[in-house]
Formats: sequence, structure tokens, C-alpha cells
Amino acid sequence: MAENDEIEITKESLWYIDNYVLIRDYYDRTVSRIAARCIRQGNIAVEDYPFYPYIIDVLEELCETGDYILEHKELHPYVEKKIKGGVNALEQNLSLYKQELERNSSVEMNAEKDADLSAAKDAFGGFTDQSDEDPTKGAGQSIDDVVAKLMAEQGQLIQKEEEKNDE
Repeated sequence: MAENDEIEITKESLWYIDNYVLIRDYYDRTVSRIAARCIRQGNIAVEDYPFYPYIIDVLEELCETGDYILEHKELHPYVEKKIKGGVNALEQNLSLYKQELERNSSVEMNAEKDADLSAAKDAFGGFTDQSDEDPTKGAGQSIDDVVAKLMAEQGQLIQKEEEKNDE
């Protein structure tokens, strides 16, 4: 350490700022990627994605890194240079990330949600389509194929409506 009021800044402590910026970007891209994957898997909820806990792990690391930076005031001048909006933006974003972490990592909440989802599936089980059609059919198709499929289905619906009106 340096003299009385001076605090020594190490290469390791500066690493936290770079790491925070990288993890924040990675978290945003991961959430976007998994949301898109969930849509391709039949529009499942993100929380039902089999690797959803990984998002929570990244979010937890993001919060821990942000906390370290806020606790070490000697890093704040570097935050002002490295993070748009400086320390205020870091604090605001970190608060939002912590809310997200708290909301999504609660074991009790997830257990209640699973119970509610199971009860809903049981209640509406008789109303589901029991056809042999695969609900994820179309995943991996090009956007042109998906649009063509939707247009064809829309055309069939219009044709059925017209036939109904003709009767």
C-alpha cells in the first residue's frame, strides 16, 4: 500500500473493470441468444430452457464483479473512463441486475412456478391438440420457408371461412 490517503491500484483490481464490461456484454448476448433458441424450440419460456441456470450463473458473476468495483473506490476514476455514464450508470445497472438475479434465482419461486405450471397443464390437458403434428416443426427452417408456411396456413383459414360463409 501507498502512504496514508493513497490507495494502490493493481493490475488485478483493474481487471475487474474490464471483466465487468465483458461479462455485461456477454450476458446481454447470451440472453438474446437463448430467447431466440426458445422461440425455435416451440416458443418455450426462457425459464423452461434446459440450460437456463447458466444465465443465472453469468448474472451472478456480473453482480459480484460490479459489487467489487463499487466497494473499491480507488477504481471509480477508471470506471468513469471505461463505462458510459460512469459510477452512476454502474450502480443503476447493477441494481437492475440484482433485481433480475433475485427474481430468477429464488428456489422457492421456481418450485411454486413449477407446481402452478403442472396444475395448469393438468387442468387444460383435455383441451390440448392430440394430433401427430410436431409443435416444433419449422424450427431451423429459413425465414422464407417459415413465412411461406404461415401464408399457406392463413390462406387455408381464409378458404375455410369463405366455405363456411357460402353454406
